[in-house]
Amino acid sequence: MSDTATNPDTYKVTADELRQFIERFERLEQEKKDIADAQKEVMAEAKARGYDTKVMRKVIALRKRDKDDIAEEEAVLEMYKSALGMS
Repeated sequence: MSDTATNPDTYKVTADELRQFIERFERLEQEKKDIADAQKEVMAEAKARGYDTKVMRKVIALRKRDKDDIAEEEAVLEMYKSALGMS
């Protein structure tokens, strides 16, 4: 009876599988970098056309959130601003 941990054939299959996982991950990392670069290009183009990219990023973040959470946060913000005489 052979131990699978020391069997060269099992090791080779495991090494090949491991290499595949690593290479898939590396491809995904490259795709992630490519997407980040494309997003930077979109923001640079928007900025060049006169849009405020800081505000655009806030709008993008808001679009990801639940409308009720946003409304609650805005209500609390208004209450705090009112308490500080800012509104």
